Amino acid sequence: MLEAKVQEAWRVLRIQSELVDGTDKLLKLGAAVTVFGGARLDPSNRYYREAQQLGKLLGEENIPVITGGGPGIMEGANRGCYATPTPSVGLNIDLPFEQTPNPYQDIGLDFRYFFVRKYLFVKHAVGFVIFPGGFGTLDELFEALTLVQTLKVKPFPIVLVGKSFWQGLVDWMQERMVSEGCLGAADLNLFELVEDADEAAQVILKHIRMGEFALNE
Repeated sequence: MLEAKVQEAWRVLRIQSELVDGTDKLLKLGAAVTVFGGARLDPSNRYYREAQQLGKLLGEENIPVITGGGPGIMEGANRGCYATPTPSVGLNIDLPFEQTPNPYQDIGLDFRYFFVRKYLFVKHAVGFVIFPGGFGTLDELFEALTLVQTLKVKPFPIVLVGKSFWQGLVDWMQERMVSEGCLGAADLNLFELVEDADEAAQVILKHIRMGEFALNE
């Protein structure tokens, strides 16, 4: 029993170490856009190419891109930004599958704990862009929506790319969650549905230009 309690105490220190190290290494990053999406989508997939285009568009505007650092959509977004002078950031995590760090990272950090990584996804974000993905992508989407809805973060745009992929979920929210009183109709305004990277970039850039953010120089 005592040994287990000692292990728990050490876990707290490991968490603290990850948090301090990650915060320190991103301290000078400034305002960034966090991009989420499926790890299983390869470079031949349309959404991989859209993510790559988005990374390029943001990087050319001196806006760093932050992803989960793995393959698929994460690789695409990092790859697009990596081709520009702007930092491309990957917050990698140790998983039993799918999480092989992609090579397109100027700054690559490794994490053991999801919640430390999630904190850093949000800390520098002036926008989230969500591409098609699986459970992890949905987790990140709904966490972002909850944080903005409850004003636990300064509101920022949450953009869903791919109308045909997301429309069914949006319709279900309207038909079930809103109609049964689980959401207010205005809550559906917390995100914006777009078709491609160009539209997503326009939403993000409009938000940034309306505010005062410390962009990467």
